[in-house]
Amino acid sequence: MQNMKLIDTHNIKGDLFGGVTAGIVALPLALAFGIQAFSGVNDPEAASMGAYAGLVGATLLGFFAALFGGTHSQISGPTGPMTVVTATLVSGAWTSSGGADFSAVLVSMALAAIFCGLFQILFGVIKLGKYVRYIPYPVLSGFMSGIGVIIILQQLYPLVGQSGKGSMVDLLTGLPAAVGDMSLTALLLGLGTVAIIYLFPLLTKKVPSTLVALIVMTVVSLFIDMEGVSTIGEIPSGLPTPFFANGKVSLAGLDWGTVIVAAIIPGLTLAGLGSIDTLLTSVVADNITKTKHNSNRELIGQGIGNAMAGLFCGLPGAGATMRTVVNVKSGGRTQLSGMVHALLLLAIMLGLGSLVKYVPLSVLAGILITVGWGIIDFKGFKDLPKIPRADAVVLVVVFLVTVFVDLLTAVGIGMVIACVLFMKRASDLVEGGYSSQEMTGFDKESPWDDEHGMPDTVAHKIYIQRLNGPIFFGTINKFKEVMQTVPQDAKIVIIRMRLVSFMDQSGLYAMEEAIKDLQSRGTEVLMTIIQPQPMYMLRTLNVIPAVVPENHTFKTFEECTAYLSNKLENIQ
Repeated sequence: MQNMKLIDTHNIKGDLFGGVTAGIVALPLALAFGIQAFSGVNDPEAASMGAYAGLVGATLLGFFAALFGGTHSQISGPTGPMTVVTATLVSGAWTSSGGADFSAVLVSMALAAIFCGLFQILFGVIKLGKYVRYIPYPVLSGFMSGIGVIIILQQLYPLVGQSGKGSMVDLLTGLPAAVGDMSLTALLLGLGTVAIIYLFPLLTKKVPSTLVALIVMTVVSLFIDMEGVSTIGEIPSGLPTPFFANGKVSLAGLDWGTVIVAAIIPGLTLAGLGSIDTLLTSVVADNITKTKHNSNRELIGQGIGNAMAGLFCGLPGAGATMRTVVNVKSGGRTQLSGMVHALLLLAIMLGLGSLVKYVPLSVLAGILITVGWGIIDFKGFKDLPKIPRADAVVLVVVFLVTVFVDLLTAVGIGMVIACVLFMKRASDLVEGGYSSQEMTGFDKESPWDDEHGMPDTVAHKIYIQRLNGPIFFGTINKFKEVMQTVPQDAKIVIIRMRLVSFMDQSGLYAMEEAIKDLQSRGTEVLMTIIQPQPMYMLRTLNVIPAVVPENHTFKTFEECTAYLSNKLENIQ
């Protein structure tokens, strides 16, 4: 994998185009996430302040995280997980102030974002970035799905022209009354937004469908009766100002000790979630661009960006997967693309604020509902009856705790359960007779004894990938690194699994992804000597035969070489 500079003079055009495209995609999301964060504030100016906070956060975090971060093509800004936590913080601050003090709300959000940034910088300095890799797939699946459900439930109220706040139980119990009082106009605008987002890509993918939906449905709203439909309203214009110089903030009556202490825990929560969200996106960017991010530097960059966003009353955020993928697919390869994305948002904030005020809140709700739907891991839920019971329990518990308790508790509980279950599995493997050598990792260098008899006419045309240990959430990053060493010109790859004694859901999905990646470049994949538990997983979740045909799996290595010898004339 190659390292890249801050700016690659050979790719300036790609970085500029990628940054502009990512900025266009980020605009409606910044507005929507900002308004969601302030949805618990019962004030006519809440929507406009939220939209402004979303734009400021996307601009400042996007710029400084790109400048100082360690992922070359990452685009950062407000995200679903971060906004859910911020919304709880903002709602609590508004309630604590008696429902009449914007100063307490803005200062609480600003300090939480600053603490988030400081904690992330600390995480990077003490090199915690590498430990994110040890989060099991069921924990991530339940966590992200829970966030998706929270976003959808919260946005069902503005979708029907109503306001809703409180716990998930309150939102669920209050939904029938909200539907009974709904605005049909708001609902149609929201559903029209959802339809455009999903259908417009069938025509072309060159223009972001979220932006098309935002513009089209806002224009439609200008020509219809908007009774019962709320809009963003006027958002502040001009360069962002620090929270202590913001005209909406009065510092005179604040109890600074109480406010600061109250912001520390939300700041830590935001830092933990933002770090996980960001580094997962960094891995996605690495896989697409074939580069390697610096996780600790990325955390420092994110920390600086979030601290700056908080200082100027912006919404905290993280690396955003969809915007990063859009950037990469549009040509972005260096940090320049992330900075261009932020500068475009700044220009929009300075020049188009007067136009944003007409956007209906139900349209933004429609955008966020599609975001929440995209976050839900339907594959993980579909595979629940097939995966090991322990993985299924972890996924369901994390999902329920995320929705009905809080996000950080969900991740903590999930990690504890997953680690205890893995210790039990490891103990069973050792007691079952597997040596410690078999638990150590992956070997891609030394030929095994039965390979010495392979005919030379076959040997030089294939690549053998030897695996010698369980493939689970703690080893999948090493597994991915090993699989990426397969030569690009390999026509046939034999994956030897004689010593793979165990495979969990994380390992199974990593194996499936690696095989599909090889097949996408025209490589034929064969598998030999699969032990009972991994074979059960591969068959139950249909990797065999849907991804790897039955006739490409072999009980012995000799059977595999005989198969290759018979088709030697077809190997180019």
